[in-house]
Amino acid sequence: MAEDIPALKALKPGGKEHPIDKVIHDGDTVTLGGTTLLAHLTPGHTRGCTTWTMKASEGGKSYDVVFHCSLRISGQNASKAIPASIVEEFNRSYPMVRALPCDVPLGDHPGQYSMQEKFAKMHPGGPNPFIDPKGCNDETDLEEAMFHAVLKEQQEQGLRPGTN
Repeated sequence: MAEDIPALKALKPGGKEHPIDKVIHDGDTVTLGGTTLLAHLTPGHTRGCTTWTMKASEGGKSYDVVFHCSLRISGQNASKAIPASIVEEFNRSYPMVRALPCDVPLGDHPGQYSMQEKFAKMHPGGPNPFIDPKGCNDETDLEEAMFHAVLKEQQEQGLRPGTN
């Protein structure tokens, strides 16, 4: 996403500028083969964190698939307050992600959606364990709880968003 371009340009693998072949924005789509993904800006782990959604079908039914971007705070020094702008971004992202139609939660790390446990439950002719509408926001709930715990800890230390 465009919001991550400054950080990506600062990366210099092998002394070379990080390659950027396309800049996407909130609401853009990317089509791969016959599959179209819709980009949702959900700042969290990075300023341009992108949650992707798409439709998938199985057994004649259509499902909403959500590829969650991590909403965990990254690189936070416990002695430095989280900037107010970052707090605002997280506070917008959590409810936005929860509002996305979701039947199949996926993520950027297998543990975020219990990939191994679900895969172990797959059997020919059996129900697809990856179709899990009830689990769509499990990781979001966990990440938000952790975020608020960090904020509370910082407040107890006398730190306020936007201060050092």
